[in-house]
Amino acid sequence: MATRDPMPNRVFRLDKETWEAYGAACEEKGISRSDDLRMYIKAQVAAHKRRQRADSD
Repeated sequence: MATRDPMPNRVFRLDKETWEAYGAACEEKGISRSDDLRMYIKAQVAAHKRRQRADSD
């Protein structure tokens, strides 16, 4: 029985020059682009949730 991938691929568009520059920036930090994007997205979601809680108080 096959298991579902807990993190399926997502597709977005970005020009080649920016993608390559982003790769170089991530390499300098010692992190993959995927890990860097996940951390950024999680931070944005957490900030959004904090704003929602503050607005409901």
